[in-house]
Amino acid sequence: MTEISFRAARRTDVPAIVALLADDELGATREIVGEDTDAAYWAAFEAIDADPRNVLVVAEQGGEVVATLQLTFIPSLTRGGAERAEIEGVRVRADRRGTGVGRLLVGWAVEQARERGCGLVQLTTDKRRTAAHRFYAGLGFRASHEGLKLSL
Repeated sequence: MTEISFRAARRTDVPAIVALLADDELGATREIVGEDTDAAYWAAFEAIDADPRNVLVVAEQGGEVVATLQLTFIPSLTRGGAERAEIEGVRVRADRRGTGVGRLLVGWAVEQARERGCGLVQLTTDKRRTAAHRFYAGLGFRASHEGLKLSL
């Protein structure tokens, strides 16, 4: 298997990232995939790309985007004013799941947070994603809080 590298996403990666986000049971009901990527995705990419506290990351293998996540650094007064990192939108291409790509990608993100001096890395995952819960627990994440969301 060829080497995996991680980098900030480029504008040209947006269609591949949207396809990754849509390539599961829950994402298929939320994401818009088609010939022309919806304008909202382009606007979101531009906002993320312009924000120094956000990075949209892709894992590349053999010249192809095989996984993605968004890493956000959040200033906070809690925990003694320690900055925290939030991992969001983790997806691995279906044909690469179970190969260790996700483990490497999340591990890379955790290391970025550690190097930046963050005091905490947090993430949320839908309660219906039981395999994801096992995956994150295997990486050392604990289900220490109950998260709430309000769709608008």
